[in-house]
Amino acid sequence: MKKLLKVIDDISGWAGRIASWFCITLVLVIVYDVIARYVFNAPTIWGYETAVMLGCTVYVLGWVFTHMKHGHVRIDVIYSRLSARKRAFIDVTGTFFIFSPLLIVFIAGSYSQAWHAWSIGEVALESYWYPPLAPLRTVVLVGFCLLAFQAAAQFFRDSYILIRGKPYD
Repeated sequence: MKKLLKVIDDISGWAGRIASWFCITLVLVIVYDVIARYVFNAPTIWGYETAVMLGCTVYVLGWVFTHMKHGHVRIDVIYSRLSARKRAFIDVTGTFFIFSPLLIVFIAGSYSQAWHAWSIGEVALESYWYPPLAPLRTVVLVGFCLLAFQAAAQFFRDSYILIRGKPYD
């Protein structure tokens, strides 16, 4: 089981590194578009959609890495003062009753949208560039699936703490 958890954490780590490279690419695209528009008076037709797609990719891959690093939002004033078992209880119940059902809905919805986008050749209609949306919708689906794997790994770790009173790894 430790090997499986390590593989999931490694994949989540890679997702975070990939997201950081997409952040750099996003900044470069925005800077290029701003300079082209305001300095040379030659706006691009692809800048906005590319920035949206890169930003979406950063968010989706960032969720996975953030969940692995316990960077999600919680009320730390209360949570940080609790014992490890009480924190694990909160995390297990929250994951089981709130987070997992939401992930199932999001995975099902993103799968449906990705399938639909690939089947009809969906394109973005915000400009005359008309970029395909299927790759972006697939990235969202992959991101939710990776988040589900990371959530399952964390659920196992939290359950272990809850039952045994000590960390698994």
